[in-house]
Amino acid sequence: MTTVSQVSAPLPTPAPSGMGGPRDHRGSFVPTMGMIATRFMELRKRRGLMVALVLVNIGIPVVFLGVRLVLHASAPKSYGPAGGYNIYTGLTAGVLYIFGFIVAATLGCTAGSIDLTEGMFRHLVVTGRSRLALYLARIPAGLAIIVPLVALGFTVVCAVCVFAAPTRINYDGASVPAHLSLSGFETWAGNNPDPVICDLPYDQPITVSVPCPGGGQVVINGPGPSGATVQNVPSSPSDIKAQAIQVAQEDYPGYKMLFLYPSDSLMIETGLWIELEATVGFIVGLGLASLLGQRTVPVILMIVLEIVLTPILSRAHLPHLANLQRAVVGLATAHLAPGGLPVLGGGGGGPGGGHGSPALLPESTTVAVCVILAWLVGWTILGAWRMMNRDA
Repeated sequence: MTTVSQVSAPLPTPAPSGMGGPRDHRGSFVPTMGMIATRFMELRKRRGLMVALVLVNIGIPVVFLGVRLVLHASAPKSYGPAGGYNIYTGLTAGVLYIFGFIVAATLGCTAGSIDLTEGMFRHLVVTGRSRLALYLARIPAGLAIIVPLVALGFTVVCAVCVFAAPTRINYDGASVPAHLSLSGFETWAGNNPDPVICDLPYDQPITVSVPCPGGGQVVINGPGPSGATVQNVPSSPSDIKAQAIQVAQEDYPGYKMLFLYPSDSLMIETGLWIELEATVGFIVGLGLASLLGQRTVPVILMIVLEIVLTPILSRAHLPHLANLQRAVVGLATAHLAPGGLPVLGGGGGGPGGGHGSPALLPESTTVAVCVILAWLVGWTILGAWRMMNRDA
């Protein structure tokens, strides 16, 4: 009777230190849906971080707009409408753009260091899964959290700014109907000469006399001394109407740049632009935290980059360092701002204006796109390289 010898299968040989461990069971460095779901749940369980994300992306716009809605409803003559184009530009370019980047970077720094700070990195390595796949799984997991939050906060801003927008435009103190053509603007000015002549800017001497609020006949808006008045000058209604039409013709280009509420195209472009800024913040924070192996210092560095370095380098004109300044990702995203939103403290006109602020260091759209791609790819490579070569 023959016996069959028991032959034990050889144990898998662990990969050398620094090689990133053996591949997963699929033989691929591509993260699986299970890995992405696990990283997603790890981040969602951090309640303090989730609360901060919700408060910044949704809470600030909701509270600000809610207070304005209540004040306008209780005292409409004292408090203006809660929405409108100016409120929209202030919230998108001043709040969601800056603070969205910061909280997205905080989420990225947390995702890049959570395994080390909680002592789970060794356990992940001994599972035999690819370290590169483990790192890449954090990108869709984090974006699945930050992108919907930013979108929800932005939707609240758009809804209030459109449906609670003012019905008339305030142009240098004069209440003007919106969306008038040149002939319509001239007709309105001829029918309302007093506020046109008294309030709207005009760089020529006023040749008629009309009663203005605050005393006097008419304030000279031309080369005369500020506050000078023209008294006891008889003016016929036809002369007053002709003067008002002249003022309207000069002011119409400025009037066209004023809007009651943002257009659909502007809101779509702005939403994509804010999501891009949040994506950049998350991926750069993820790579930086993975490289440094902690969260606190990377978060501080990301805040300094957004609040301090980017505004300074975007406006300082240093001839020998201009190319280095253009390599700052914040300047690149600012130049992609749609419709001249007042990013980094500068103005850019209305929805039909140029991209970015005229005060920013000049940079072409092609260069801006290349800089953003370089930051996304570069920090992903650095973060993945550090994770693959970190000792377990």
